[in-house]
Amino acid sequence: MAHTIHVDIVSPEGEIFSGEATMVFAPGVEGEIGIAPRHAPLLTTLTAGVVRVQSEGQDEQSFYVGGGALEIQPTKISVLADTAARAHDIDEAAAQAAKARAEEAMRGHADKMDIAEAQAELARAMAQLRAIEHLRKKRR
Repeated sequence: MAHTIHVDIVSPEGEIFSGEATMVFAPGVEGEIGIAPRHAPLLTTLTAGVVRVQSEGQDEQSFYVGGGALEIQPTKISVLADTAARAHDIDEAAAQAAKARAEEAMRGHADKMDIAEAQAELARAMAQLRAIEHLRKKRR
């Protein structure tokens, strides 16, 4: 039997996932982090993106996170997401609309605060669309 690591993905809305994994990939601020069982302890910030959970004998599961924190211990991973959803639960039309609104806001405003908010919204929308695309590729 392969070694596993326990994974909890939670958001303010509640628990999204809890289970065992053989490998987890998460969108860290410095790039994607690959986490295997017995990983060294680490605490880092997450960016908007896709958390992928691989389990022995099961299909890989994908989750959208809108940023947050990641705590890694040798036997447990805790993803504390600002927002989170299973990839198959994301509304593609809403994500496309949010992307379009953010792009329009970036073109139309000179205020730095408005631009920063639009950039954050664009990053979240793009991460949701990447999660949907990743799910489509898995189905092929």
